Amino acid sequence: MSRWQRATPPRFRDAEATLPEVISWADRALTDNAAAGALLLTGLTGTGKTHQAYGALRRIAAGGPDRFELIAVNSADMYGNLRPSQVMGAAEHELQRLSRVQYLLLDDLGTAKTSEWTEEVTYRLINFRYNHCLPTIITSNLPARDENGPDLSDFVGARVASRLAEMVTTLVPMIGADRRRGGRAA
Repeated sequence: MSRWQRATPPRFRDAEATLPEVISWADRALTDNAAAGALLLTGLTGTGKTHQAYGALRRIAAGGPDRFELIAVNSADMYGNLRPSQVMGAAEHELQRLSRVQYLLLDDLGTAKTSEWTEEVTYRLINFRYNHCLPTIITSNLPARDENGPDLSDFVGARVASRLAEMVTTLVPMIGADRRRGGRAA
């Protein structure tokens, strides 16, 4: 659990997966990484998506795998870290690090402004993880699909949406009031 403690912000160190779908995904990832696929948690702000995501990862860490490598990043920070800088190759190195890590938690996907560049970066990241069958947890305020409004597919583009459709083995739409404001989510 020391690897868990080092990789996790203090707010989420005691997170516990409580939803059966999230527990099942974590158990599958612990048993067979390549078969885990992706876990996609969607819902409005404050419904507990990030807490459940960290809970899944904590469950995996507590299971005592031989190897446990985790990067957890929200999408705004990820895109910020991947912007071109004066350090030659730094952005490419960071993208490779995110692409190759054993477990990736990509929090709040769909909150950044859409551009060709964000689509390309997201495609490269998801495509690598898709091709190498690496367990990925994604949270988003956007629904996976919505015929009447914007959804995650609109943000990530058709190529990424197609890969996510096959990659996501567990979709958990979370509903409820904002937990940070005293509500309870389901």
